[in-house]
Amino acid sequence: MMKISKSPWLLHYDGSSCNGCDIEVLACLTPVYDIERFGVVNTGNPKHADIFLITGGINHQNELVVKQIYSQMPEIKVVVAVGICACDGGIFKECYNILGGVDKVIPVDIYVPGCAARPEAIIDGVVKAVALLDRKRELKKSGAEAPHKEA
Repeated sequence: MMKISKSPWLLHYDGSSCNGCDIEVLACLTPVYDIERFGVVNTGNPKHADIFLITGGINHQNELVVKQIYSQMPEIKVVVAVGICACDGGIFKECYNILGGVDKVIPVDIYVPGCAARPEAIIDGVVKAVALLDRKRELKKSGAEAPHKEA
């Protein structure tokens, strides 16, 4: 594994999911999967978060909340959409109140599809987010433009 320059802090937000992906995200925090072994720390404060992990589709009620959380996060940040609902609206995308996936409201860097996304896939997405976060930091130091969108 690569050397991580700083322990990234992760903020998890449940958009409008069925809670299947949320249960899998919580499973990642248990000793069985132990996502913290990669240096990731779970936080509840967007002002401390480096990685925004979001599950569920975006609806009219949470659109402004997601935008506000994203705007409160310090630059440099990475957004991870977990589950097919967060990626494109999933089975709910034809519902009257669903706008679609997270990328309808904020830019998404890493997509983790699945219904529900497995803990192994979530951890893989978070590890990619950590690598992307480090690349963005290096690029900011060098003055280049940051990369976006990984699958």
